[in-house]
Amino acid sequence: MTKFRFFFIVYALIPASLFSTPLLAKEDTYRGLSDFAKALNLIEKNYVEEVSSEQLTRSAIKGMFDSLDPYSVYLSSESLRSLEIGTMGEFEGIGVEITVRDGFLTIISPIEGSPAQEAGVKSGDVIVSIDGENAEKTNIVDALDRIRGREGTTVDIVVRRDGTEQTHNFTITRRIVKLRSVESRLIEKDIGYIKLSQFHRDSADEFLSSYRGLEKENGAKLGGLVLDLRNNPGGLLEQALALSDMFMDKGLILNVKGRSELTSKEYFAREGMEIPINDVAVIVNRGSASASEVLAGALKDSGRAKIVGTRTFGKGSVQSVIELSGETGVKITTARLFTPKGILIDDKGIEPDIFVEGGDEDAPLDPQLARALETVKHM
Repeated sequence: MTKFRFFFIVYALIPASLFSTPLLAKEDTYRGLSDFAKALNLIEKNYVEEVSSEQLTRSAIKGMFDSLDPYSVYLSSESLRSLEIGTMGEFEGIGVEITVRDGFLTIISPIEGSPAQEAGVKSGDVIVSIDGENAEKTNIVDALDRIRGREGTTVDIVVRRDGTEQTHNFTITRRIVKLRSVESRLIEKDIGYIKLSQFHRDSADEFLSSYRGLEKENGAKLGGLVLDLRNNPGGLLEQALALSDMFMDKGLILNVKGRSELTSKEYFAREGMEIPINDVAVIVNRGSASASEVLAGALKDSGRAKIVGTRTFGKGSVQSVIELSGETGVKITTARLFTPKGILIDDKGIEPDIFVEGGDEDAPLDPQLARALETVKHM
């Protein structure tokens, strides 16, 4: 049976008939399928070398999805498994999230503490080549398949730094990348700091546990909180929704708009707040994407937080994963994401309330963190 799953949220089954019925009603679809069958037959009978029908069909499916957008792709059985592994908390590789921006493979963000971050890969870097092969026409899934690999092996990547023609060469040794979701500390009396690096399946619970731990360390309720979403490339949307709900007392969190009722939905916060703190600042930068943009947008539009930093990446779409026969599948964009005030996240990102350029994030108090702390104190 064909299975449909929302990759960006959770793997939820969707009836195949709800997707296929409108498509089959189109007359031009029949005409296109007839042309495809003729072309397939022509190649099978006349091409100079024998090619299997299965190989040709898979190539055709891959070509269709490559023509749509950077996130809609054909998935081999290995790529399909990799999607699920990425939500488990660790994987083998160099630790980068990538997209296609303006036709080029682009680093959304290196994962916190990963070999890529340690080597000096930065958000916005354009991948020029992978192991000496031009990466210009490589889709996201193929690029990740080439970049990932067994622990201890190396990969050579060449990147062009954002806004320049300067290239940088990196030879990076792959290892087990652990997704360190939450880090926390008191930065001043009564003011907590929590850095959220990734949304995996336990992130919301880990965040709440860290928040309560800070209150215990403080010996009293916190008076302010700085939430750091810099270089958070996203992950499971369900976790961003759960975390938004902890901060909000009713109200719209997110509006998902697709072409049908099946792929469109509004998400609302439940009554009551698990994190009722009033003075909250959220730090973002260009490496903040996807689920982290959903959280930042919800807290900004609901008035629960001030956003400090630079404009976020702008990755605001939903992909559904559909399992095909033979353990292969496809990932297709089915909806776009809008903040509670109707702002489209895709390609636009979240604009900060207070614009502050980044500095040295390893410094005791970098410019963005310093401004966020000052904002919390004067809220």
